[in-house]
Amino acid sequence: MIKKLQNNSGKILFIVVITFIIFLSYNLYISPVEGIENKFVYLLKTYGYIILFAWSILEGEAGLIMAGLLSHTGNMNLYIAIFIAGLGGFTGDQIYFYIGRFNKSYVHKNFKGQRRKFALAHLLLVKYGWPIIFAQRYMYGMRTIIPISIGLTRYNAKMFAIINLISAWCWAAITIVPAWYFGEEILVVLKWIKEHWYYAAPFALTILGSVIYYFYKVTKKKEK
Repeated sequence: MIKKLQNNSGKILFIVVITFIIFLSYNLYISPVEGIENKFVYLLKTYGYIILFAWSILEGEAGLIMAGLLSHTGNMNLYIAIFIAGLGGFTGDQIYFYIGRFNKSYVHKNFKGQRRKFALAHLLLVKYGWPIIFAQRYMYGMRTIIPISIGLTRYNAKMFAIINLISAWCWAAITIVPAWYFGEEILVVLKWIKEHWYYAAPFALTILGSVIYYFYKVTKKKEK
């Protein structure tokens, strides 16, 4: 049974993501409040821990920051939030690891454009050993690649799981605790942005334009 789950780790991740999206969409639709903002707040207060776990599988810091703010306002327990977020982050990387371990042909077929990153991840593992497992959560562009690339090697699965679990809880604490501690200040800033959105809009558009331009350049390079 465990072997079968490991072999289908990629499909499991896809199912988790789709289920999460359907869950959010349905509960937003049926929430007993008016306005999309109020619906999101209601959803977070009602299903906060479930959403946090699913969001953490995808390793999204935005979800953890929101958990920190909800902990600050008393709608979540800080320690439970860290525990659940860590489990979610752990689960996500374990899935990626087993995609590499038991779906090598799938990885080689669908990640052709990431060969350089896989090579870099392998070199980092050889050079630094287990600390790279601990640090990969903070390496933009390598979060998914490193667990998969380690799965492609003969690295001990139990050792990876232990380091991954400790790393995930540290990642959750490092992200959630500051948001909880500075919650009042963050809420003031968010309120200001909401009331003065016309000031924030140019910055948002600049960032969005930069992201679009970056991916455009990357696509052009791949075509060459």
